[in-house]
Amino acid sequence: MIVVAGEALIDLVPHGPGALADLKPALGGGPYNTAVALGRLGSPTAFCSRTSHDAFGEALLDGLRRAGVELSGVQRGPEPTTLAVATVGSGGSASYSFYVDGTADRLFTTPAALPAGTRAVSFGTCSLVLEPGASAYEELMRAAAAQGLFTALDPNIRAGLIPDADAYRARFRGWLPSVTLLKLSEEDAEWLGGTPREWLAAGPSAVVLTRGGDGLTVLTRDGAEYSVPGEKVEVVDTIGAGDTVNAALLHGLSAQDALSARGLAALGPDGWQRLLRFAARAAAITCSRAGAEPPFANELGAF
Repeated sequence: MIVVAGEALIDLVPHGPGALADLKPALGGGPYNTAVALGRLGSPTAFCSRTSHDAFGEALLDGLRRAGVELSGVQRGPEPTTLAVATVGSGGSASYSFYVDGTADRLFTTPAALPAGTRAVSFGTCSLVLEPGASAYEELMRAAAAQGLFTALDPNIRAGLIPDADAYRARFRGWLPSVTLLKLSEEDAEWLGGTPREWLAAGPSAVVLTRGGDGLTVLTRDGAEYSVPGEKVEVVDTIGAGDTVNAALLHGLSAQDALSARGLAALGPDGWQRLLRFAARAAAITCSRAGAEPPFANELGAF
């Protein structure tokens, strides 16, 4: 079982040009998209979050059920669902404005236990910013690491939600001893400061950098570095692409029985390049269609 911990929200995606274009609601949130993508790829997956009883909250849970994601770790509340208004640039890249005050997901509390059979836990995005839930997710991350579970982190920076950038950067560095695999975009890396080698020295066994259409690079604690190019595709938008990479990496590692620090160390150049190519291919499919619509297993073939 791979557990994905973090927010579920509604993306309001523009259909047409201009600030007053019609907005279409879409299921979203970085962790939510990662859980759906894992489920579609066929990995046993559970979601750990807090969602609203409102219509959006019910739609989010229905989306997880359709993907085969287990929901016993989802808390519920009467507060509204978080909304994220997307703006899509000419190249398909997306930026967001968030409506988060008093919403259900930020009131997440640390669960007493993870689902039976949990092998890995994935964290990231808004859930690690918005209090009081952020502290609860952080506590869960540290507890999972202390249990010897594989932990994955995608900070997926949303700068507009971070009131104190330096405090967040310090907190990020404090998470690294509890992280097995760190995945982030080049833009996130630049915003956070530091280097992958510095982050590796603090705890993770590997750091994967996404470079948009230029592909992916992994740096490992033993000094290795491997890269693959991006898959060529006509980009509709990039919503959910990084989340798809998260899911593809976790799915591929599980398929290779490599969800551990030792497993990462044993991959070698062939294992890493195969894994990165799989993730690049999955992300390209997501970019080829509107919104966060990650691929199904039959679109990618077996890992």
